[in-house]
Amino acid sequence: MYFSIIVPVYNRPDEIAAFLESLVIQDYLHDFEIVIIEDGSEMPCEYIVKKFNKKLNVIYFFKKNSGPGDSRNFGMKRAKGDYFLIFDSDCELPKQYLSVVRKSLESNFVDCFGGPDAALDSYSDIQRSINFAMTSVLTTGGIRGGSELLDKFQPRSFNMGISKNAFLETGGFGKIHPGEDPDLSIRLWKLGFKTKLIKEAFVYHKRRINWKKYYSQVNKFGLARPVLDNWHPEYSKFIFVLPSLFLIGFCLSIFFYFLKFQFFLYLYFLYFFIVFLFSIFKYKSIKIGFLSMFAVAIQFFGYGWGYLKSFFLINVLKIKPQNALPNLFFK
Repeated sequence: MYFSIIVPVYNRPDEIAAFLESLVIQDYLHDFEIVIIEDGSEMPCEYIVKKFNKKLNVIYFFKKNSGPGDSRNFGMKRAKGDYFLIFDSDCELPKQYLSVVRKSLESNFVDCFGGPDAALDSYSDIQRSINFAMTSVLTTGGIRGGSELLDKFQPRSFNMGISKNAFLETGGFGKIHPGEDPDLSIRLWKLGFKTKLIKEAFVYHKRRINWKKYYSQVNKFGLARPVLDNWHPEYSKFIFVLPSLFLIGFCLSIFFYFLKFQFFLYLYFLYFFIVFLFSIFKYKSIKIGFLSMFAVAIQFFGYGWGYLKSFFLINVLKIKPQNALPNLFFK
């Protein structure tokens, strides 16, 4: 089994050094290659990649901007491996990552797997609070990485692997972003391929975003889900609607509060207090506990509003997804 590591990059040269350094210290005893795809960046990272040429088998490509999914496909078409490991550029791998993946695939081979993400203590308080919101079982993180609440696991492209055979059969990622990874998972299932979660194959995911960018990200996740449900209705799940119901319920609880019926609003206070306690327990920080409540609120409201907007445009107004939400699609 020969691994090709595939990493698309867009205007983030500062992240590549940390990512490649985490590959230098791997305890893996087999050869592997790294394929870096510069997706039309104005701030290229080639000068950083060259510094690792003597330490790693790393190949660099520059192409015009066409999105992360197409860039991953570009890299996989040119890679030499028979199994591709795909990461975001803002990830770092623990030293045992490659060994853990190989051992898991040798004992129970699947053509596509995914792993969870974690945060280093060196990350900022905001980064760790966002990590909590994105990975906790108290939030939508329960279906994203750390624990699987669906009948089949949908790997996410910040940390996933796919066999060369599965890539060739599916053609890889589609033009939608975000949403290209669950779309690929579902197309794999339809072709008879299996996926799985390797819990021990986690990565450190830095997520260099501020609150505004975080809202935009989760809002796009919400926008993309009704598109995927429209394409693959047999894999639509009630759990995907929960953030929207959370948002609607909160608005109704405010309405009832002014009618002197406060019970429902108190339930929301209780939920956020539980988030606060869980975050404090995980990070041993009251500040991160408060920030985690804010991050969770952004996640639910951003995703929930995006889902409602997309659902209305696609299922009520019957507008074609590419016309209703052009910002989700690369040409």
